[in-house]
Amino acid sequence: MTAQIPATPQGLFISFEGIDGAGKSTHIGALAEALRSAGRTLTLTREPGGTSLAEKLRALVLHDPMEPLTEALLIFAARRDHLVRVIEPALARGEVVLCDRFTDATFAYQGGGRGFDLDVLGQLERWVQADPAGAGLIQPELTVWFDLPPDVAAQRLAGARVPDKFEAQPVAFFQRVAQGYADRMTHAPQRFARINADQSPSAVWQDVQAVFKAKGWIS
Repeated sequence: MTAQIPATPQGLFISFEGIDGAGKSTHIGALAEALRSAGRTLTLTREPGGTSLAEKLRALVLHDPMEPLTEALLIFAARRDHLVRVIEPALARGEVVLCDRFTDATFAYQGGGRGFDLDVLGQLERWVQADPAGAGLIQPELTVWFDLPPDVAAQRLAGARVPDKFEAQPVAFFQRVAQGYADRMTHAPQRFARINADQSPSAVWQDVQAVFKAKGWIS
């Protein structure tokens, strides 16, 4: 019999991170099913996006040329709407929020990849993610980082679909993005679980399951 894990009053916020091609989107769906089997109610969402407004801003960010500050402001505007309309209400209902990317992606892509000012990103993070209850910032309780060499990611993505403006960047860009993720993990190691994504899908899934079983969130 599957163990039933009751929803906690404050809910549970989990983000999945990684460069394009790392496989996070595949495994977030499998994890969602595992958590539902454990008796949890889920909100499955993504960034940029997750609301009608944020999805419109996502389309602009992914496809329209713009300078870095404009890009960062649009991403955080989308995040604010997402937090207020989706994430915070779901957590208040005691749900598990599974989010395909969150603020770590902004520091990795805009900060690492584009070389945008990390102090400005940090200020935007503090403004947008301030906890209404005054308990610091709203951050994921766990961030699962699918770490994949950028050259392997490029091979996986080759010919898969028409690339957006980020996917079309050279390998050197994604090397900086990967370093941006590593830097975020260094600053918040207790929040991150690094997954070696350069394995077969089944091996990656086993590693993901191991992280969640160790926390007692799935059986």
